[in-house]
Amino acid sequence: MIVSVYQATKPVIARNRADAGGAIFVLPGAKKSSQAFRLVDGDRFEAVEGQAAPGDALVYAGYDASGSLAGFAIEGAAGYQDTIRLLWGYDPTAQTVIGFHVLESKETPGLGDKITSDEGFLENFRALDVRLDAAGAKLANAVVAVKHGQKAQAWQVDGITGATISSVAVSGILDQSAAFWLPKIQKDLTVFEHDKTAVKP
Repeated sequence: MIVSVYQATKPVIARNRADAGGAIFVLPGAKKSSQAFRLVDGDRFEAVEGQAAPGDALVYAGYDASGSLAGFAIEGAAGYQDTIRLLWGYDPTAQTVIGFHVLESKETPGLGDKITSDEGFLENFRALDVRLDAAGAKLANAVVAVKHGQKAQAWQVDGITGATISSVAVSGILDQSAAFWLPKIQKDLTVFEHDKTAVKP
């Protein structure tokens, strides 16, 4: 049965991965378009023309109807054989996570998969603090999961009762992904500022 489910969902998983660049639905203000950017030499970005090359490290800039930058869609994954793979939205002005979508999860049905459906848990990712320190070199505060009902700081993730491992896993993915990408994005922010292909209304 497990094999059958995997085979049935494999095309969907593959399509979700392929569509990550267009997944500006994790950016509430992005209504117009998105553009993939690859990380070059570990510290600068360039727009991807055509198909990205295998192994490219990518982020996706989303733009509003006027072509102004609305934010970024960033992919993250962790766990044995990528147990959880997700896409999250980032507002570079507020320096917050503003969207969250699970692309793939191999967690136990009914337990770990609550990360995709629990409204209280999803509420964490509408304004989660991922602010950088004064030097812009690292996160000011680590993204951490706390027990349900004990969230006291804007960078904490209110966990799901009965799905502690999944809550911690998601928090860890966001923390590691944000720590890697955000200093680089903020340092090179002018590269993304405007979608030159956008048509003015």
